Amino acid sequence: MPMIPDSLPAAQAPEGWQQALTAGFRRVDALLAHCAIDPTQVDADPDSPFPLRVTRHYADLIEKGNPRDPLLLQVLPDTREALEMAGYGEDPVGDRDAEAAPGLIHKYPGRVLLTLTGACAIHCRYCFRRHYPYGASVPDIDGAVFDYLRARPDIHELILSGGDPLMWPNARLAELIEHLGQLPHLRLLRIHSRMPTVLPERIDDGLTALLGRFPGRVTLVIHVNHPRELDRRSATALGRLRQAGVQLLNQSVLLRGINDRAEVLAALSFRLYEQGVLPYYLHRLDRVQGSAHFDLPDAQSCHIHRQLRERLPGYLLPRMVNEIPGTKSKTPAHCG
Repeated sequence: MPMIPDSLPAAQAPEGWQQALTAGFRRVDALLAHCAIDPTQVDADPDSPFPLRVTRHYADLIEKGNPRDPLLLQVLPDTREALEMAGYGEDPVGDRDAEAAPGLIHKYPGRVLLTLTGACAIHCRYCFRRHYPYGASVPDIDGAVFDYLRARPDIHELILSGGDPLMWPNARLAELIEHLGQLPHLRLLRIHSRMPTVLPERIDDGLTALLGRFPGRVTLVIHVNHPRELDRRSATALGRLRQAGVQLLNQSVLLRGINDRAEVLAALSFRLYEQGVLPYYLHRLDRVQGSAHFDLPDAQSCHIHRQLRERLPGYLLPRMVNEIPGTKSKTPAHCG
């Protein structure tokens, strides 16, 4: 299995958030000790080829002494991940077939996705790119990527993804955004990141300033699955982004044992709105190998979404979708 790289892109000096990043947890025993959980209470795999990585901030949000805490279950390597399950693959959303250039994925009309890095501040156990060959798909930003973007005036949106694109230091992001601003047809910049909620220190003055330099609209899509992931520090980080003019959306994944109840998802939508974020998508699980224990039957997923629809005003109801390889958009779940 290809390993997701841990190293950060080179920078002249560590930024404050990078120092906070190094204080995170990399060993299962250390995380369980921090959370006051007896190792015999969980079926953890300390030697998983997809290693544990958790920030101290996120670990502090985990309920102490609770081996079934929904935040813990999102990050703790589980022995069931090693099971080979039919219908679950290494590229469940068809990324590799859609590469226009290394690291540049063009699936949908009018927009492309750039995997800046394979590194993340936190490793989600259901990650659909946990097997993605980042080492063989390093984007040539100044070469193939910009050549492709210049030659395609029909592309109006660039999505920065990964890994987590905010693992890049501010200096490199500023240079990238300056170059993107020279493409007049590129009017929208979208960034997908968990940083505001797992490493709030990342949302610093340098980042908000450089996002403001892009001549078009900037949207940041965060990824929160449970209302307890949002606290006063995430509220501060998200507030700084809003003050910089960044549109904030959230996407969640429907996960067994984590947010598979309508009351939990409703509480999440209200908490997001309190912090200035609109619910966007509720994804059905992308069936990546190692994630089957998080999956839910279609009928149960639809039942949850119907209950959620009864509890929320329309503007707070996330759309439940599937990602099907080869299609031209996300596919709405037809639940009636």
